Amino acid sequence: MNYIKVDLDRQLGSIHPHIFGGFAEHLGRCFYGGIYEPGSALADEHGFRKDVLEALSRLQMPIVRYPGGNFVSGYRWMDGIGPVEARPARPELAWETIETNHFGTNEFIQFCRKIKTEPYFVVNCGDGDMREARDWVEYCNSSQETALVKLRRQHGFDAPHNVKYWGIGNEVDGEWQIGYKTPEEYARAYKEFAKVMRWVDPSIKLLASAVSNWSAEFVERTQLLLDQASDFIDYLAIHWYVGNPENDFANYMTVSEFFDERIGVAEGMLKAMKVQRNIQRPISIAVDEWNVWYRARGETLAERNNLEEIYNLEDALVVAMHFKAFIRHCQTVKMANIAQIVNVIAPIFTSPDGLFLQTIFYPFELYSRTCGNIALDPFWKGDTFSAGKHTALRTLDVSASLDEAKKSVVIFVVNRSQTDALETTISLDSGFFAGKVQAHVINGSDIKATNSFNQPNQVGVKTAVLTAERSRLNYTFEPHSVTALECQID
Repeated sequence: MNYIKVDLDRQLGSIHPHIFGGFAEHLGRCFYGGIYEPGSALADEHGFRKDVLEALSRLQMPIVRYPGGNFVSGYRWMDGIGPVEARPARPELAWETIETNHFGTNEFIQFCRKIKTEPYFVVNCGDGDMREARDWVEYCNSSQETALVKLRRQHGFDAPHNVKYWGIGNEVDGEWQIGYKTPEEYARAYKEFAKVMRWVDPSIKLLASAVSNWSAEFVERTQLLLDQASDFIDYLAIHWYVGNPENDFANYMTVSEFFDERIGVAEGMLKAMKVQRNIQRPISIAVDEWNVWYRARGETLAERNNLEEIYNLEDALVVAMHFKAFIRHCQTVKMANIAQIVNVIAPIFTSPDGLFLQTIFYPFELYSRTCGNIALDPFWKGDTFSAGKHTALRTLDVSASLDEAKKSVVIFVVNRSQTDALETTISLDSGFFAGKVQAHVINGSDIKATNSFNQPNQVGVKTAVLTAERSRLNYTFEPHSVTALECQID
């Protein structure tokens, strides 16, 4: 028998809605043939795929990162503004393609407005320079009578775009990156970029590219950043991707420990430097690239350029466990961006005739739609499992949130057993269940179930209504499932 107890007074902190963010890069069919397809019967008057916009709106992403990714380290933002027919096509070295620049700054702003999300831009700190970065801030955010503001107005945008979030560089700690920088080089470059960008617009929030290469000198890199530029850092950005190349389901389900470890390491480095340097201003963590990605790494150039991963049910469980980690680390993790959002390692997959929703779409939608604004610290005990280097992990991966205004508690549970339905007693330590409980369950016939154009509903969400008795609810969690129990409380 498994047991979950929820105490409304055991609060971990506020959950920032930006943990449900996205990321869109000029890579494969993310934009061209995905989000943006002028001339398609499915596109609106601005060239945006209406079916894609509708699906993305369901995810309720409050912020989307753009334009990269590796792409941004060779990107010239001015190539992507002005009349489309006059924009230059350029060789794109990160993904070995030709970039037409038909989609750029203003198109992305229009896209964000259509799905009611906030733009988060990353500037080129690879082969770019600080003048280019500060010019982009001026073009987007200034209202002064300058040449760049007049240029934006000529392009049809009188009002500033007011882009609040700006990252300085992408994965600068990786040798694969255009303009890789040593820890010393990046700390200095970051500060100088940040200074001039802030001088243009003091209100912007800045993200430092802290760690993506976890096998490199990330402690020294983070220390130097905070030592030299802490006054200009609002977020430390970290990246990771996970997968199941060994085809070992039980070991794959232990990846929750990896998430906690990586976030814990970043929290520890940040805390140590705050004490050492007496840093008083708030600095948060942004996991601004994360996802399952291991199949579509690419044996051929075409595969490397597309990265069109097809996800199964076990991947959906892992995406759900990401949100458990972000919720439980809510005091420090204030942004997270799934990479990416359409076609390229993404929850939405298109063809010229339509789209289907990948398995990972459903946990993202479920968590973003139901999660409250306060993270709770539930107690739970019961069945355990061991796999890989981990022993005695609880089979049920549990998190919970509270929405005080709505008087609602949501209990999120991933059953990591491939075979066993787990009977569980759930109790409220304070308060009572008020009325019915909605149980939203993501599942499929087996852990390898995938969605496709021919079979779009092999994995999806089913909702049932349950009856609770005052402060007690008995529920059986299906094997290999993600469940959200949405409870009204007194």
